[in-house]
Amino acid sequence: MSKILHQTGLTRHDYQVISDWIAPNSHVMDLGCGNGALLKHLQQEKNVTGYGVELDPSKIAQCIENGVNVIQTNLDQGLDHFNTDDFDYVILSLTLQAMRNPKALLQEMMRVGKQGIVTFPNFAHWRNRLQLGLGGYMPVSEELPHKWYDTPNIHLCTIKDFRALCEQLDFSIESSLAVHRTGRQGLSLKLMPNLFGEIALCRFSKNTIRYST
Repeated sequence: MSKILHQTGLTRHDYQVISDWIAPNSHVMDLGCGNGALLKHLQQEKNVTGYGVELDPSKIAQCIENGVNVIQTNLDQGLDHFNTDDFDYVILSLTLQAMRNPKALLQEMMRVGKQGIVTFPNFAHWRNRLQLGLGGYMPVSEELPHKWYDTPNIHLCTIKDFRALCEQLDFSIESSLAVHRTGRQGLSLKLMPNLFGEIALCRFSKNTIRYST
């Protein structure tokens, strides 16, 4: 899988996991799709159909060059122009933390999609804790490269925070994973993902369990 992703220009390790989670011949929407690299790969390798959603005009031009259908819209304004259950998967990769109302966007993802896939930088990673706890400064890292005064990341969270929100929204977590920024996985990540995971990944769906009265 890594070799294929490298050949198609996909070098982000969260993309590798997302690709493994997507079933062939699915209908997919990628929110904040950037240059469309992920959708291009999924079209080539998984025969998916779908759309990217992006705000930046320069990235929209790159999507078109990559042969990806793209819609220009501001995610903070919601997904009202999409119908309920339009997509098999709705992806939000390393974008959740930049949304003004992440809870509302997650709810919209589950309205228009059957499953959601979200990846985000884990603020509880030990290096962030060390910088904040001992240094007294807001953390700066490869996953969070901006200073506090110019960062687009306005709603940082931890793996535990996200799982708690999924429970509050009555989402069923189908798969979850924490990875190092290099893609390395080990026993420490499996045992203590909230401490050692730099990027968190979660695949979830609407809870269809009905309780008898």
